[in-house]
Amino acid sequence: MTFCNIIDNERCCTSKTRHNINPATTEPNAEVPVSTREDVDKAVAAARAAFKPWANTPVEQRGEKLRAFADAIESYKDDFAHLLTLEQGKPLAQSYQEISMANTWLRAFSVMKLPEDIIEDNEERQVINRFTPLGVAAGIVPWNYPILLAAGKIAPALYTGNTMIIKPSPYTPYCDLKLAELGAQIFPPGVLQALSGEEDLGPMLTEHADIDKIAFTGSSATGKKVMASAAPTLKRVTLELGGNDPAIICDDVDIDAIIPKLTILSFLCCSQICMMIKRLYVHSSIYPRFLSAFTAHTATLPVGPGNQPETFIGPVQNSMQYAKVHDLYTQIDKQGWTPALGGHVPDADPGGKGYFFEPTIIDNPPADSRVVTEEPFGPILPVLKWDDEDAVIAAANDSKMGLGASVWSADLERATRIAKKLEAGSVWVNSHFDVAP
Repeated sequence: MTFCNIIDNERCCTSKTRHNINPATTEPNAEVPVSTREDVDKAVAAARAAFKPWANTPVEQRGEKLRAFADAIESYKDDFAHLLTLEQGKPLAQSYQEISMANTWLRAFSVMKLPEDIIEDNEERQVINRFTPLGVAAGIVPWNYPILLAAGKIAPALYTGNTMIIKPSPYTPYCDLKLAELGAQIFPPGVLQALSGEEDLGPMLTEHADIDKIAFTGSSATGKKVMASAAPTLKRVTLELGGNDPAIICDDVDIDAIIPKLTILSFLCCSQICMMIKRLYVHSSIYPRFLSAFTAHTATLPVGPGNQPETFIGPVQNSMQYAKVHDLYTQIDKQGWTPALGGHVPDADPGGKGYFFEPTIIDNPPADSRVVTEEPFGPILPVLKWDDEDAVIAAANDSKMGLGASVWSADLERATRIAKKLEAGSVWVNSHFDVAP
């Protein structure tokens, strides 16, 4: 299998290539292109040329193309699933789940209404609010969910009449290049393209004078750079950044019923999801029983390569993230944290053994601990006690991140009261990471 950029519906190779590695083995994957500024200019020119005809295509036909794209992905789901596990590391079952979610998003956006709202209508004037295409968009996709988060940018952009250039993460370029290659069979030239490259490719796109919109998913630190880079050309920017999501567990919950849900919502994809539960606040009256049940259930989750059927927790995706998570694990002994589960610190250099960590639960660490205040993006989770409702709300809100949060209680009135006081973009009751288009 070979991998190329997709520019104007053509497979385009580059003189320089690079490769990423399989995080379960650290063995090299296939070579991929390293795009130059010339490649970027060609892709942007093709996207600009395609924009007007695509924007003038009836929205119903654009929706039909998106549904055809979803059907095509579905027909290759086995190939995509195995390729995703190879490059990202997640278990094969979770790769299939990601593909299914991506197609759900593509199909859902393909039938959304784009209404024209009449704001004012009288003898003097009529004021209409319309949704009009912007132009050329670039989607910068992270390495944790490369298919889903590419689809989440492609679908709304193309449906609303824009053209899209996808830039996959250098750590996971393979599936996104194949998505664009498949899209070339469905969309007109220049409508959907993909460029692979190194760390300098992102700035080439965010700075480009003829790109109108940037959609970025990634870390808060990089998001700041994206915003600064896009400012001189006044691009519109959508940033979906990091999270340190709290979950508040009240004293009236059915522990046995919620433990399996909370375990998945804390350790899915090796905890490499921005909207995973990262801090677990448990009422002190149920804390011992909850912690015992939670650690016991987490201990049953198999760790291993994603191509093994029983695996639930695969490797951390790349060497950069492995080093960050490894540093956090080394703090367990240094800071005197108490592991209720796990805590083993693997080798700093895993060699050919892969980027694996055992799931680790830290028992009631200090509120100012790094494991509480930072986003680990790895399978280590603090569980903390609480007694006072106002105090736990303040603790949950004590973060510069505000992506998601949840409250778990049998009393919906109580849970809703707490949820309304949580400072997060999405707040759930008795659920978490429950997202849809």
